[in-house]
Amino acid sequence: MKTIFDRESSKSIWDSMRQKYQGTTRVKRAHRQALRKEFEVLQMREGEKVDEFFARTLTIVNKMKVHGGANMTQVEIIKKILRSMTSKFDYVVCSIEESNNLDTLTLDELQSSLLVHEQRLNHHTGDIKEEQVLKVSHEE
Repeated sequence: MKTIFDRESSKSIWDSMRQKYQGTTRVKRAHRQALRKEFEVLQMREGEKVDEFFARTLTIVNKMKVHGGANMTQVEIIKKILRSMTSKFDYVVCSIEESNNLDTLTLDELQSSLLVHEQRLNHHTGDIKEEQVLKVSHEE
């Protein structure tokens, strides 16, 4: 508030407030570059769920939009997600790339396809664990 009292005109108050809360051009540019780098190095973590990875990805994309970064196209985001999935999704990523036109595929459709695959994987690995538990109990 002290900086406001030092100003004589409403324009100088506005300029001071804008600089204080928005930062200089260099600070904004550095923030955009940091977000861009965060997007570029983004990878799905082992054990991370599809929904969590999508949320993390879209949070970065939305921050980039808010901070005046280049608007990413849906196709760019889809390609990044497909490149960033863990190896357990390799064959479904190949299948999606081969069977869909990525230019017309939506993020919702991609997420839905990956969720179905994730559910099948979880169900399948659940069956294997149950089978192993039964083998151990039978042997004892």
